[in-house]
Amino acid sequence: MNGIFIGLGSNLAAPIKQVLMAIKALHALPETKLIKQSSLYASPPMGPQDQPDYINAVVELTSQLSASELLDQLQTIEQQQGRVKLRHWGERTLDLDILVYGDQEINDERLTIPHPGLTERAFVLYPLAEITPDLIIPKLGNVASLVQNCPRAGLNRINLDLL
Repeated sequence: MNGIFIGLGSNLAAPIKQVLMAIKALHALPETKLIKQSSLYASPPMGPQDQPDYINAVVELTSQLSASELLDQLQTIEQQQGRVKLRHWGERTLDLDILVYGDQEINDERLTIPHPGLTERAFVLYPLAEITPDLIIPKLGNVASLVQNCPRAGLNRINLDLL
């Protein structure tokens, strides 16, 4: 399957390192190839504000894995990196979400694709637009247009050369 997009986020345990390690792990997945990765972005928390800012990125993959098999692999990476999730929309060591899985629409007990809330989350849309502005997301539209309607809301690209 072509056109698979994964959102990555972390705000605990050296979040830049967490996201970079996760990208490396995605690169090593079986029957999967990492095609592109966005810059890293810092963003304020979406939920409770008494937590650190997040580091976010988006990657594009191709894979022979089904969406469910890919989800299993993502959850394994989260666990291998010591995933901690303390509360709903709260701080976490690593969060990996399937945003788009080709042109598929999935709605079952484990997965909803395209990812719900995608159109309102600057920390996903802006990195997605960086790597594929012309992508048409099923039932949602063109990424470049979606970004136009989503405030940046404190989202800042990180220059890794300055770290």
